[in-house]
Amino acid sequence: MAFNIICAIILLLVLFSAVVSVTGYLSFTNAFKREYATTTYHMADTAASIVNGDHLKDYLAGEYVEEYYQTKERLDRFCTGMNVSLVYVIRVDTSDYGRFVSIFNSVDNSVDDSIYTEWEIGHRRDTTNEEYAEKYQKLYEQSSLYETVYRTRVSDGLHPHVTTMVPVLGSDFTTKGILCIQRPIREMNDARRPYLINIAAWTIGLCVIGGMIAWYHIRKQYVMPIRRVADEAKRFAKENTKGDPLGRISRLNEIVTLTESIDTMETDMVRYIDNLTAATAERERIGAELSLASTIQENSIPNVFPAFPDRKDFDIYASMTPAKEVGGDFYNFFLIDDDHLAFVIGDVSGKGIPAALFMMVTNILISDRAHMGGTPGEILTYVNRNIYAHNRADMFVTLWLGIIELSTGRVTAANAGHDDAAVCRRDGTFELYKTRHGFVAGGMDGVQYRDFELQLDQGDKLFLYTDGVPEATRADNAMFGMERMLDALNAHRAGTPQQILEGVHASVNAFVGDAPQFDDLTMLCFERK
Repeated sequence: MAFNIICAIILLLVLFSAVVSVTGYLSFTNAFKREYATTTYHMADTAASIVNGDHLKDYLAGEYVEEYYQTKERLDRFCTGMNVSLVYVIRVDTSDYGRFVSIFNSVDNSVDDSIYTEWEIGHRRDTTNEEYAEKYQKLYEQSSLYETVYRTRVSDGLHPHVTTMVPVLGSDFTTKGILCIQRPIREMNDARRPYLINIAAWTIGLCVIGGMIAWYHIRKQYVMPIRRVADEAKRFAKENTKGDPLGRISRLNEIVTLTESIDTMETDMVRYIDNLTAATAERERIGAELSLASTIQENSIPNVFPAFPDRKDFDIYASMTPAKEVGGDFYNFFLIDDDHLAFVIGDVSGKGIPAALFMMVTNILISDRAHMGGTPGEILTYVNRNIYAHNRADMFVTLWLGIIELSTGRVTAANAGHDDAAVCRRDGTFELYKTRHGFVAGGMDGVQYRDFELQLDQGDKLFLYTDGVPEATRADNAMFGMERMLDALNAHRAGTPQQILEGVHASVNAFVGDAPQFDDLTMLCFERK
């Protein structure tokens, strides 16, 4: 009887563990794939900013040779620095998307011990399969920001990898080519193996514990010793104090072991309660320090509005909602002189205290350099050089920096790998103001950032944001996205900058629902009155 009961319990535990293992295994794999797709997309989007889309056709014709090799060298460095296997740029035959020609091809076989051969410029090849042809078509038609292909089972000496493709745009914002990044996913396979081993170990442990529990319950005919043990356990649960040792209340080794376990448990639990009390006090202290750090970070950026109550020619409002107690997003705005206002928004890689420290250093560098004079491009070049020189943690920050001449509305700006701003004309709607992006600040030495200009007339508005807005994710893993963001902006475009930001924030919260916030959410809106 005891044997049958124990076997039944062990069988149920094995079945339960198998179901949990399969479910966890699939969830783990899907989460890993989503993380790879998102991070590889950002890599590809950054790499695409290096390539001049207007000259792809000219490169194939043998023109702009010096520019071509400069771009090729930067892509090679990017491939090596980002630890990816391939970075390549192609032009696809749009008649049936069945062929393409290679323009740039960077290879780093050391990443995954692969055997890729670098294609020469002009190398022609048929599209691998219909899946690639469909994704090429979506990118050329700009119906998708990026496309991702997973290859978990490969042959011919290759290894599992993920390929992410983004369009290379020309100055007219049409797709001139496609940039692809191939990244090995061996980390996923390496991570899944110990997961399965842990599940097996836990299954064995649960089976052993279940068998022991069943064995003790079968021995219930020894009512009095067990009742004494139960009474002692009840007393301890009520009083949480150590009682007199139970001792040898039975001749059976099983009962003796149980009583000794009760005595040991009481000793350990009393010690645990003392330790828990001390740990709770320590957590409260850490919580107080994090609260203080959050206050310091909040006070390091403008947070009193209206920010310039004596100025009637413009209005500005900003907000920052960190995902943790402290975050890596930031914004800032300040008057350089009576006619020039600087405003910046940034997003540091990572979260928590390291990102917050990185954010404060970056903010101070920008503010100090801007007051010395110079264009946004010169300021970002200075900031990148100083961050890179001391960036042992290999962190980086995306930045959008603009300086507006308040008397004319002329905005001079520069972009270090940040999302495009949205502009609303006086009688129009919010639309993305797309520009070429520079490389992220702190990621590479020697980057020179270029200035661009836009004109804000009276009544026009400018909206800046971090990727926490379009990438806000609800419980079903759907993202808020650019389209919903623009819809929220246009629904409140007639309001003040504060009303616009509050409206967008409300739309994000309504979309996300009860899902946890994974990324900092920062926005800034400027209106020229």
